[in-house]
Amino acid sequence: MDLKNLVSIPGKPGLYRIVSQVKSATIVESLVDKSKFPIYMSDKALELEGVAIYTQGTEVLLRDVMDIIYKKESGGPGIEAKSDPVLVKKYFEEILPDYDKDKVYLSDMKKVLNWYNFLQSHGLIKMEENPEVNENPEVKEDEKPEETK
Repeated sequence: MDLKNLVSIPGKPGLYRIVSQVKSATIVESLVDKSKFPIYMSDKALELEGVAIYTQGTEVLLRDVMDIIYKKESGGPGIEAKSDPVLVKKYFEEILPDYDKDKVYLSDMKKVLNWYNFLQSHGLIKMEENPEVNENPEVKEDEKPEETK
């Protein structure tokens, strides 16, 4: 999943795509209504590509967590972030069993679910396809290895 150029802006609903950079600001476009406006360094926008979730071992990138949710839900929406907190925590344990319970708060879980559901409802979540490996590749006549005597 590609989260490049997607940002969340504290205090503003929804997600935004970075459109361009100007001298003192970044121009973003709302994924909801396509309106464009500048954001400044003081706006502290959060790039989703750099977000990771703490686990007991290392950190797991947000895109990988969203891939897990996508697979679990067969491409459908995840549970609502407004669900009962006990259900949200249980759901998060299902998708990321070794998340760090001391560092990952309920509010973090809700953000992940909100972002996933937002992107899913706007058709922006697609699994990256891995090229299939051909088990019996055709070898051209001139590419055959030479036989040794």
